[in-house]
Amino acid sequence: MAIGVANQVWMLENAIYSILSPEGYSTILWKDSSKYKEAAEKMKLTAKDLYELKVIDKIIKEPKGEQEESFAKIVKSLRKEITSQIKQLKNLTQEEIVQNRYEKFRNMGEYKEV
Repeated sequence: MAIGVANQVWMLENAIYSILSPEGYSTILWKDSSKYKEAAEKMKLTAKDLYELKVIDKIIKEPKGEQEESFAKIVKSLRKEITSQIKQLKNLTQEEIVQNRYEKFRNMGEYKEV
């Protein structure tokens, strides 16, 4: 799950973020869905990968334990983070928010010239 707060994109640590499954990607690329592990690695769809590529801004840790307790902890953590972001945003002008967003998307990802 990815969550956007103003200029921020956060992701749960065990989530993936992609428009296509690794099986679908490997089927398109190699005509072989069994190569999904290789495809997943190339796709860079984990929270860690996307953080390193500057696509997301924060990884939200997921607590271990019972599912219901874990969910409550994640909600509490998200509430705290969102409240903090709102406080920070209140100190910015609309122009600053737009400029920050522009810079964020201009610096997102990685490319190589061939």
